[in-house]
Amino acid sequence: MAIRAVVFDVFGTLVYMRERRRPFRRLVGLLEARGRHGQAGDAARIMSRDVGLAGAAALLGAELGAQELASLERDLQAELASVRLFDDTAATLQALRARGLRLGLCSNLAAPYAPPVRALLPFELDAYAWSFEVGAVKPDPAIYAHVCERLGCAPAEVLMIGDTRADDWLGPRDFGMHSRWLRREGGDAREETIAGLDQVLAEVERLAD
Repeated sequence: MAIRAVVFDVFGTLVYMRERRRPFRRLVGLLEARGRHGQAGDAARIMSRDVGLAGAAALLGAELGAQELASLERDLQAELASVRLFDDTAATLQALRARGLRLGLCSNLAAPYAPPVRALLPFELDAYAWSFEVGAVKPDPAIYAHVCERLGCAPAEVLMIGDTRADDWLGPRDFGMHSRWLRREGGDAREETIAGLDQVLAEVERLAD
């Protein structure tokens, strides 16, 4: 079955941050300092809800002081202002669109990070599967099902590209999609890897053979 659509992870794949301050991680640390024990699912709970920092604190059963919240918000705004496209992102998206392929995003992300990403993209994509809107985080099959449905494609017609082994390579593959693991530091010939987005179109063409 020919590839009709390509879906991308976001951070580490299409975009990166020049300045990392990790305000949501700091939030969890502040709550732990108050005696709340961190739980394994904290990050997933935050990323699967449409909340900012104050909402995330409430979701975890706590309340931030005004000064604490202001400090975290400053860190968050600094991160958002530092988001940049990788050098190969725009040209890759444009080349794929020129071939008539549908394009989508599938990302585990806290809600405030989505708007700057969309603002940087060279054009609107055909489908978005943000974890905070879907209510599920990769590698939950529900998030892959969501993006395939929005694209109007069967899983076997979709190629997923991302930099996380479990979420962007194994998870989509288990769901029935094609997938490639983006390893910018260099791929592994024993695995389905690519070293840059400029290799995506060649992978699409190879899968069509």
